[in-house]
Amino acid sequence: MDKNTILGFVLIILILVGFSVLNRPSKEQVAAQRAQDSIAAVQKTAQEQAAVAAKNAAQVASDSLIAKNDTASINAAFGPLAPAGTGTEQLFTVENKVVKITFSNKGGRLYSVQLKNYQTHDSLPLILFDKNESNFGFTFATNNNRVLSTQNLYFEPIGISQNQTVTDAPKAYTFRLKATNGAFLDFVYTLAPDDYMVKLEVKGKGMESVLAPNTDRLELNWNAKIRQQEKGRKFEARYTGLFYKYIAENVNNLKQSGHDEQNLPNQLQWVAFKDQFFSSVLVADKAFTSSTLESSFDDNINSKYISECKAKMSVGFDPKSTAATSFRFYFVPNKFNLLAKYDKGVDNDKKMRLTKLVPLGWGIFGWINQYAIIPMFNFFGSFIGSFGLIILLMTVVIKFVLFPMTYKSYMSSAKMRVLKPQIDEINAKIPSEKAMERQKATMDLYRKVGVSPMSGCLPMLLQLPILIAMFNFFPASIELRHQSFLWAKDLSSYDAVITWNATIPFITTYFGNHISLFCLLMTIVSFIYTKINMQSQMATNQQMPGMNIIMYFTPIMMWFWFNDYASGLSYYYFLSTLITIAQTYAIRSFVNEDKLLMQLEANKKKPSKKKKGGFMDRLEQMQREQAQRQKAASSKKK
Repeated sequence: MDKNTILGFVLIILILVGFSVLNRPSKEQVAAQRAQDSIAAVQKTAQEQAAVAAKNAAQVASDSLIAKNDTASINAAFGPLAPAGTGTEQLFTVENKVVKITFSNKGGRLYSVQLKNYQTHDSLPLILFDKNESNFGFTFATNNNRVLSTQNLYFEPIGISQNQTVTDAPKAYTFRLKATNGAFLDFVYTLAPDDYMVKLEVKGKGMESVLAPNTDRLELNWNAKIRQQEKGRKFEARYTGLFYKYIAENVNNLKQSGHDEQNLPNQLQWVAFKDQFFSSVLVADKAFTSSTLESSFDDNINSKYISECKAKMSVGFDPKSTAATSFRFYFVPNKFNLLAKYDKGVDNDKKMRLTKLVPLGWGIFGWINQYAIIPMFNFFGSFIGSFGLIILLMTVVIKFVLFPMTYKSYMSSAKMRVLKPQIDEINAKIPSEKAMERQKATMDLYRKVGVSPMSGCLPMLLQLPILIAMFNFFPASIELRHQSFLWAKDLSSYDAVITWNATIPFITTYFGNHISLFCLLMTIVSFIYTKINMQSQMATNQQMPGMNIIMYFTPIMMWFWFNDYASGLSYYYFLSTLITIAQTYAIRSFVNEDKLLMQLEANKKKPSKKKKGGFMDRLEQMQREQAQRQKAASSKKK
């Protein structure tokens, strides 16, 4: 491995580090954001206090009226919706094979959602939200100039008992908001026997006599607190946030840290509240308009919540029509194949593209994961039960595919190594003061023997997309969640073998309060691989002592960086480096460097085939131009 190969390797590491470091805010940005968040928090608190005070006052007044059984006052407060103004909250549980959903007659809303086939990191039922952790409802103006929300009104359950199971065919469950004169508004929820999707149809009868004149839209309010479900809170927070999609466009998201709020005038197809492995998605069949989206992350490491997401959106509604305004909830694991299923047979401009909730990387990195890594992962998973063995086989296949590049990189390094004595002769003949002349002589030697200084670097750079693709694949793969292998209890999280509670400056912040064994093994093997390469290039690297330090420091840096990452990722890099070491020794045993030198010497006798516009030609042109500039600068000084 020559210096260009070393530079290529360092470049790969720096790019990987850059993915993490460059996306982190600077100290100034953090300070500014904290100040902004503090101001926003104060303003928000004041607004909430005012709202609570107003709500309490209204509630006191309402309770007082109810206590007096003042029908006239109740009618004045709730107008045509007075029949729904009072009641007792009741809960109704419906479940199928994959979800367990609790509805409340107060607001006719989803009260709780549990994914039955999953558990939290501490083996508790996996609940996306429960009780008051989420709210859903519509706000509208009535014909007596009252602004009411369905969240505070009582619906009548129709055809639904306390506990029901959907087994054979989809079933519909209706919650009816009754008004005067026989008018009503229905929330009809439909659940299939084996699906994560819940359909909601909002339809009414006679609502034109209830709502304010010219009402053609309803304001939908949906918010939820996102629970911590995984062991590594900081790592889970990196993949948590509020995501949304415009009609016929790609998926976007709010900032995944601090506080963020955006007003979106364009039509939205869906909004999702997402954590690392699970999402709650709300889709409008006819699009949302005039949306305000907000997310706030909780910095308290002891909080059970990572963030809170809020969405306020307008949706079209015709009170004179009996046609339904339809929505779909998806309470789903972020599993690529499952999410892709919901777009099968759908026109391209209507596709939801929920697969974008799985962070496989952008551009070529996502394509590699989607069309190569995931199919290979699923293929091995179809007949192998051990995910540790699946990762091993995937690593072997990937290293086999990349072997030609590895071989070419090694051969380039070997050629540079056998040419080292001749390069030393050039350096001895030409003093360092004549750097351009020395470089030209070196380039002439490379040209004569048919060696390109970039031939060792390019193969490593070509492997970079796969390296980054795998970096994205493992933390995003719910298939690895809670899957054990050897000492690792969860391949989607870190495999701590040593933990401590004390806060250690710098260590706790950048390393964590644990040691991951697979990460440590990856670091040790990477250090050994670096040492092997440095020993084989000892003479060359003496010209770059600083590079030696960087190469030896890189494994330590990766240890800090990967300590809280998925153990499956560290396991993959550990295996990949081991196989690379084995390939290096195998290639070295078959390469006769004496014969290689003889081949290079034979190339000197062949006619020179100078490729116009080639890399060597451009490099020499740059050297000549630099020499001319230096000569001109020297003339001016004289």
